[in-house]
Amino acid sequence: MTIPATMKAIVLEGHGGLDKLVWHEDWPTPKAGPGEVLIKVGACGLNNTDVNTRSGWYSKTVSDATTGGAYEEVGEEDPTWGGAPITFPRIQGADAVGEVVALGDGAPETLLGKRVMVDGWLRDWSDPFNKNKAGYFGSECDGGYAEYTVANANNVGAVQSDLSDAELATFSCSYTTAEGMLSRAQVGERDTVLVTGASGGVGSAVVQLAKRRGATIVALASASKHEAVKALGADVLLDRAPEDLATALKDTTGKETVSVVADIVGGPYWGNLISVMERGGRYTCSGAIAGPIVAFDLRTFYLNDLTLIGSTVVEPHIFKDLVGYIERGEVRPALAATYPLKEFHAAQTAFIEKKHTGNIVVIP
Repeated sequence: MTIPATMKAIVLEGHGGLDKLVWHEDWPTPKAGPGEVLIKVGACGLNNTDVNTRSGWYSKTVSDATTGGAYEEVGEEDPTWGGAPITFPRIQGADAVGEVVALGDGAPETLLGKRVMVDGWLRDWSDPFNKNKAGYFGSECDGGYAEYTVANANNVGAVQSDLSDAELATFSCSYTTAEGMLSRAQVGERDTVLVTGASGGVGSAVVQLAKRRGATIVALASASKHEAVKALGADVLLDRAPEDLATALKDTTGKETVSVVADIVGGPYWGNLISVMERGGRYTCSGAIAGPIVAFDLRTFYLNDLTLIGSTVVEPHIFKDLVGYIERGEVRPALAATYPLKEFHAAQTAFIEKKHTGNIVVIP
């Protein structure tokens, strides 16, 4: 196929509000370098990482909840997930799905013409388990909010599925994040897992993937979203922040405690979550959209033999496992809405407002 010299793209030009995301119709089309593939993007999902990077929320100078707006002060040294500066201009977008249309030197010829999902975790493939060398697609390199993008051949997975590009674009970031959390917490069929933010991208992924492992799922979400979250596999639905969480659990499950908390919310409610963990319970976290600073009673932690597990960079097998789950129909997409890429501001505004269940996707 003929590849145009320029393309349409949403380009992040600095930290701040939505105005920092600028629509371009003549951005240079990237070329595949050694070991890389060029992908004609069919769809790209939205995620919290892009919002947090754009606003600079990861900086330790920011202690507020994720709002998607600009902050008065953002540290120059640590505004990204990895605690390092980002290079502008930058095309964000981790959840790219599309067709491989060109190969760089050394890239496998078998990928040409294949529909692929992008694994967001950039690695030194000579040392793939070294988390200190990890980067993220759409953060440390350009991503998928464009008509074309490039990725290392090791970072793409050909997918055999009847799902649409938009449906496939709901998976990569949210589901690898969720599976990483559950894998580190060693969640199994004997566990009862309390999931915060269960209607969001990562939360809804945790519900499905924990259910796949045979666990009992207690989901916290707004009442208006209970039906949708139940359809994903939740066994018990509670309000997003019950005033008396232990009593709510006792009334619905027969027990006042859970063995695992899978949290992507954080914020002032955090102490309630820790207080309902059984002795020897595990808390796994990969987000703090309600605020990163929490009140932590060490007595609750050590007297109850709790394990706290941070989860960001996942093991290399997680993405490959996810592709298998999709191909075997073990997980299903939760596609909330699609927007044309040109209407990206509207798409990210809807994403930030969190009135949806699942994921929002843009279509070039």
